[in-house]
Formats: sequence, C-alpha cells, structure tokens
Amino acid sequence: MEEYSKVLDRLQARCSKRECCSSDVLRKALTAFEGDRVLAGKLLDSLVEEGYVDDRRYASAFAREKSRLSGWGPHKITYTLVGKGIPRPVVLDALGDIDQDEADRRMRSVIQVKKGTLEGDPQIKLKLLKFALTRGYEYDRVAPVVEDILKNDDKIQE
Repeated sequence: MEEYSKVLDRLQARCSKRECCSSDVLRKALTAFEGDRVLAGKLLDSLVEEGYVDDRRYASAFAREKSRLSGWGPHKITYTLVGKGIPRPVVLDALGDIDQDEADRRMRSVIQVKKGTLEGDPQIKLKLLKFALTRGYEYDRVAPVVEDILKNDDKIQE
C-alpha cells in the first residue's frame, strides 16, 4: 500500500495545480500501477470523492481556455472532450460557459490573422473557410465573417 499512497499523493498534487479529467488520471494511474485496473479505479474513485477530479469542472475550464486562448470553435472543443470520455451533456453544459461575444471576436481575429498569410492567393475565400472549419467553427457562423473580412479588405485597397 505504500506504492498506492505515493501515487495518490503525486496525483493529488498534480490535480491541485491544474484541472484533470478522469480519463487522464485513470491513464496515469494505470501506468503507475502497471495496468492494475482495480487499483487504478480505486485511486480514481478516491480522487473524485475528495474533489480533486471533477469532469464537469474540467470540461468547463477546458472549453473556456480553448475558446479564449486557442481560438477553437465548439465542434473542435466537443470532439476533444468527448474523445477524453466526457459525457456529451457535460460537454454541452461546458460550451454554455463560453462568452459567445468574446468567442465571436476571437473567431474573427483568428480568421484575420490567417488571411494575412494568404495575401494574393486566388483561393483565399475557400482556404479561410476551410481553416475556420478545421478550428471547429460552424459554417453558418464562419461564412458571413469571411465575406465581411474580404469585403472590408477590398474597400481598404480601393
């Protein structure tokens, strides 16, 4: 049980410094216990019970960070969180924590920066749309922004 205590202490310290989801913690515990699922599950249950691991809290923090700092859209955030084993209803709640006006400004900013790298490209509109879609934004939100950015750029050059 000394090994269990060491791993528990190490993971408690890690979870105290930053948010972790249960799948990441379980993976770390499985590695530490050389694949012992029972021991790893017991450790994860303990961390959840003590409040060190909370998938709702993790999903909310992840969604806000990726939206604000990385410029990710809702589809990419959803895909990543679901891939980490976070239930879809929890992910949808987390997406609700995102300030939509700030997310829209960030999307516009990300597209404008990308536009700067595509100056003179005859397929600029297509490439901007594709870029924004790979960032996880919805087409219906992206298309008018791309149109507006390209239209305003044409006015500036005249």
